[in-house]
Amino acid sequence: MPAPGKFASRRAIGAAGEDAALAWLCERGMQPVARNAAFAFGEIDLIVRDGATVVFVEVRQRRNDHFGGAAASVDRRKCGRIARAASAWLASHPALAQAPCRFDVLALSGRDADIQIEWIRDAFTLDDIR
Repeated sequence: MPAPGKFASRRAIGAAGEDAALAWLCERGMQPVARNAAFAFGEIDLIVRDGATVVFVEVRQRRNDHFGGAAASVDRRKCGRIARAASAWLASHPALAQAPCRFDVLALSGRDADIQIEWIRDAFTLDDIR
């Protein structure tokens, strides 16, 4: 079993990655809406607006590419959980429920000042997970 401090360290690394991802998206004109929208069946890391479109963003970070890299870790099951969470979030925000939506992935590699970000726009659709 990992040491208790290891979980805190992972959480801090994850939060720093999300901070970097959000700043990167804002530099590209996105407007932040929500962060870490959690439900029993899934969580959405970032929710931003790209013009009229609501974008649900999964932020993934890996130390190395030994297991396929950060983007490869967003599998069909993970996409399903994100989609269910997005649906629940939209149900609780009726003003945005009819807005166009998309699902993006930001795959981060590196750490601290040396973070590289791969932006996968429209990473998946609801048809991909049905």
